[in-house]
Amino acid sequence: MKRFQRIILLATGLFSFATAASAQSDLVSNVSNKGTVAAAFLEVGVNARAEAMGGAYTAMRGNPDMMYWNPSGLAFLRTTAVSVSHTQWLAETEFNYASVAVPLAGTRFVLGGSFTTLGIPEQPVRSYDGSLTGEMYDARDYAAGLSVGLLIIPEFAFGATVKYINQRIWSERATGLGFDFGVTYQTPLNGLTMGSSISNFGGDLQMDGKNLVDIIDPDPNNQGVTDIPVRYITNSYPLPQIFRFGLAYERTFGDFSSVSAVDLMHPTGSTESMNLGLELGFKDFFFIRSGYQNLFEKDQINGLTLGLGIQYMLDSRQRFAFDYAFSEWGMLGSAHRISMSIQL
Repeated sequence: MKRFQRIILLATGLFSFATAASAQSDLVSNVSNKGTVAAAFLEVGVNARAEAMGGAYTAMRGNPDMMYWNPSGLAFLRTTAVSVSHTQWLAETEFNYASVAVPLAGTRFVLGGSFTTLGIPEQPVRSYDGSLTGEMYDARDYAAGLSVGLLIIPEFAFGATVKYINQRIWSERATGLGFDFGVTYQTPLNGLTMGSSISNFGGDLQMDGKNLVDIIDPDPNNQGVTDIPVRYITNSYPLPQIFRFGLAYERTFGDFSSVSAVDLMHPTGSTESMNLGLELGFKDFFFIRSGYQNLFEKDQINGLTLGLGIQYMLDSRQRFAFDYAFSEWGMLGSAHRISMSIQL
């Protein structure tokens, strides 16, 4: 009982820390806060299985993609695992993610690394009056992270991630560090797991670069002082902090299995919302999934998610999985994800 109480106190402490860190002093109930954060690509979910389940993934465990959702889930991994994902994202952008996790022999630690990138194809550069300059530009964001998961006791794990964040558009860029923390608890109720995490805790980002320097004529209609060197100043914006609390319930019925999951989210870049997810499996080989994202979010545009997957045991330890996910984004269109992973 005392051990259970300590676990609850630690989880409660994480919740309190996350809530205090993301609180805003001038919060107005009818303001969604959308468009007020930097590095918004960090809010894009990874892994087709997770997204097919509506992003209700905080209490899941045992795969390398937990570095994004809740790094403590790494601690339940028993073998080396590699995962890659590709997303045909909105507005002709592409979103890619790769991760690898390695348990340290003889310890309770699992180490992991991840790389995330979002990019747009080249676009023509236009001047102030809209005319083409003959130049081309592109934009790309990426984050590289190192994670650790620690199995403190067989039922309880802690995890943390540090990541380097880089945003670039043409010659301007912003860089910074972000931190993620999480806990996972396997409850005494068979199949029920709890998890909570805070993501993207760190400083503000501010764009800077050579294209912010210019020479202008403040009064082109009159002679006088011309060719004044100027430097445009950009604002700094915070990282998109997200606090998540989730439950996952796994059951097996003969050849069939099920996973039901729910996540409660408190982001700084939007309003509170809920994710729901369901997975049904047959013979641990074929899976169908569905979910609903951002339920109760103000000005919500996405929602339904669908997906399927297959899993093949290469031998008694090695396992290969392929997953697909579809998500609907209203007037913005739809997103398609594919993921492949292998446990060695």
